[in-house]
Amino acid sequence: MNRHIAAMKISLLTLLSVLGLVFPRSLVSAEALPSIQTKVAFPTLKLNRPLWLSEAPDGSKRLFVVQQDGKILILPKDRNGTETKTFLDISDRKPWVQNEEGLLGFAFHPKYKSNGNFYIFYSQQNPRRSVISEFHVSKANGDVADKASERILFEIPQPEWNHNGGQLEFGPDGFLYIGLGDGGAANDQFRTGQNLGTLLAKILRVDVNSKTGDLPYGIPKDNPFVGNPEARAETWAYGLRNPWRFSFDRKTGLLYCADVGQNKWEEIDIIEKGGNYGWSFREGFQEFGTRQPPSDAKLIDPILEYPHNAQLGTNHLPGLSITGGYVYRGSKIPALQGVYLYTDFVSGTLWGLRYENGKVTTAGVLEMQPKGVPARQFSSFAEDISGEIYILGYDGNIYELENSK
Repeated sequence: MNRHIAAMKISLLTLLSVLGLVFPRSLVSAEALPSIQTKVAFPTLKLNRPLWLSEAPDGSKRLFVVQQDGKILILPKDRNGTETKTFLDISDRKPWVQNEEGLLGFAFHPKYKSNGNFYIFYSQQNPRRSVISEFHVSKANGDVADKASERILFEIPQPEWNHNGGQLEFGPDGFLYIGLGDGGAANDQFRTGQNLGTLLAKILRVDVNSKTGDLPYGIPKDNPFVGNPEARAETWAYGLRNPWRFSFDRKTGLLYCADVGQNKWEEIDIIEKGGNYGWSFREGFQEFGTRQPPSDAKLIDPILEYPHNAQLGTNHLPGLSITGGYVYRGSKIPALQGVYLYTDFVSGTLWGLRYENGKVTTAGVLEMQPKGVPARQFSSFAEDISGEIYILGYDGNIYELENSK
């Protein structure tokens, strides 16, 4: 996430804006994008570094929000309500020690209504590692998790505190997809990006409903590296630096992923089975460092990149740490249908793009960071059962979308 230098970077972007070193509103055609704005969805609530939000797939219409400190809270159904319920609290395990560690991911099992299972991704120390576990809701109280029901699926060593990835998401195929960064520090120091023998710098795909050998989960038979002795069979795609939020388009099934950049470029990818997204041979479309890929390497281009510095010469506004979102499939804003939303943690700009027939046909600004308002530092997007989209901010707020007045 590269959040530790956010304040300095915000000042840089402000300076660039003042100097006029920013680019036009859109890449292709602003007219194809609606004018929207964000508003605080729960005006009386202030959360502590919210990182994820999900609606329970059980018909209850309950919204669950994840805080980085280790708590999962149930939001009040009344948008003006002031009280949350604590569904799960692992803050006593101290998952949040360094800036990018913590309780980072949460996913309900697609059959949660009948089996009560959910999954979390959190950090632990001594040794430093990422833990991915299955839990069960309490049989006595549907608003409380059974903390004693934990079944650990993964304990993945993390050489540094940053670039953890952290997302869990069930795909349309019913398998669990897991995003992991490259192990941290900088410049792919641990050479995980192109190493198929590690789980780092990957998107994984596993079956939580079965077991393969002694593993506590199953390996889908059609995973791309099954049978490759040099690769982890859990791997679905690789060559990612720090996938900070990915999502499936509920209409097309395409898997969009925002990958946080290193020095100059942020990128958005369409994740394909077995795909190699280039890190650390490349950053975005650009060559990175002095290492050259093998002559037979097939690196998949991003669908979009944007620069850290407007002087790099693209027609996309700059930013410094991408946060990936969703393709809008709700009903509140019909003109937003089919638009993929993404933002930047540092600049606070909200963008949208249309990806059609294998290319970006439209991209542009949906909302700028409001003037005179402290940086919202958007950390994550969320999608409810009906397809409406929310955005979570480190300012403690949950935002929803509406047509601009």
